[in-house]
Amino acid sequence: MNADDVVRYLREHPDFLAHHGELFTELTVPHPHGGQAISLAERQLHALREKIRQLEGKLAELIRFGEENDEISDKVHRFSLALLEASDYESLRHALFHNMREDFAVPQVALRIWNSVIRHDSDDFAEVSEAVRFLAGDLHQPYCGAPGNIEVVGWFGEAAPHVRSVALVPLRRQTQVIGLLVLGSEEAERFYAEMGTLYLGRIGELVSTAVLRQLG
Repeated sequence: MNADDVVRYLREHPDFLAHHGELFTELTVPHPHGGQAISLAERQLHALREKIRQLEGKLAELIRFGEENDEISDKVHRFSLALLEASDYESLRHALFHNMREDFAVPQVALRIWNSVIRHDSDDFAEVSEAVRFLAGDLHQPYCGAPGNIEVVGWFGEAAPHVRSVALVPLRRQTQVIGLLVLGSEEAERFYAEMGTLYLGRIGELVSTAVLRQLG
């Protein structure tokens, strides 16, 4: 009989150890973190403690994620109320920029709107290239990562050379893209490719609806 035979026998007879409990104290195995020998019972306790430690770590991580999501939800809620309170486009714009910078701690914010029947003197309605329109139109969800489009980064003005990461959030009227909200940071890891975009997408929907309500 070899080791494989023993393993096979124990799997086929799971009640074997129940009938021979003395083996738990008589048989010894190496300690998982040392060279001394310990009983099977002690080894099982070590395995259970390790599993509990891993589960506690996962639980702590889930709690942290939940707290972070709650905090972001509160910020999005306050942002929604601020947009609802806006009585005209200027107050809407102020609410957008103020909340992004003060509540969400996004240092650089830029906005461009096109296909609008109403024109404003604001840079928000300045002409954009076809390349930018195609870029925004191809976004099925917000883009996060390194700033790749020079024209878009240029909307940040004097801060443009210092921006290391961006979030591009398309603004839509149903399926038609009508603009682009751009968030920027001097930190390369503030907006990264693998980050979740659920809340960014919701912010884009809120801004799109608020803009369309003001512009008619």
